Amino acid sequence: MGTTAAIILCSILLFAGALGVILPFLPGVPLAWLGIFIYALVTDFETISVTVIIVFFALALATLVFDFIAPMLGARQYRASKLGMLGALIGSVAGIFAFGFAGIIIGPLIGAFAGELLAKRHLPTAFGSTLGAFVGCIVGSLFKLVLILIMTGFFIASLL
Repeated sequence: MGTTAAIILCSILLFAGALGVILPFLPGVPLAWLGIFIYALVTDFETISVTVIIVFFALALATLVFDFIAPMLGARQYRASKLGMLGALIGSVAGIFAFGFAGIIIGPLIGAFAGELLAKRHLPTAFGSTLGAFVGCIVGSLFKLVLILIMTGFFIASLL
């Protein structure tokens, strides 16, 4: 693969990664990382070092983990019960199986709400915890977007 093809492929994967922040069926950050990795590999790590690739890989893995715990942390900030937080966490995992990648958003909301109902919380409190889980999802998405923008910045800087 030539450098021009690597630039085009990396650009496409970075763009797809950015779309993956709002389209939950696309694994955004891993796609963006793959683009950076391919470009670095083709250019023999001359402009993007192995260290940068490893750091971005670790951060990409962290975003995958953060996708699961961010809704729980958000629910906690909105005073969710332990069952509500546990429901958000379980919903994050179960949501993937039930709804595919869209389950990363849908699952924690359902889980937090169900957990609050199991804790015998009133509906307004249950909805508040659900809102917290949603805020956690939004914060997780912003974290992913910032990381993809940083990756894009490294890519653009390597071209200059």
